[in-house]
Amino acid sequence: MKATLEVQNLKCGGCASTIETRLSGLEHITEVLVNIDDFTVTFLYQDETNLTQAKELLAKLGYPVVGEKNALTTKAKSFVSCAAGRMTK
Repeated sequence: MKATLEVQNLKCGGCASTIETRLSGLEHITEVLVNIDDFTVTFLYQDETNLTQAKELLAKLGYPVVGEKNALTTKAKSFVSCAAGRMTK
């Protein structure tokens, strides 16, 4: 199945790099594509459990799905994820 999620706090290529790397590391998540222009993350997944895991990981990294809680601490996590992504690019 294919999912396209609109996420919060997505700002640059560093963010995209972190998201692509970390989501691709989940079992049964493939073809991860991040579009920073429309703040979306698209990927293929096998079942609803994988989709839930992907959403949870995105939130943990600081990129919650639009409509989910986006506290100041979550925004701070996105800055750290972004910086890490820039260093591995």
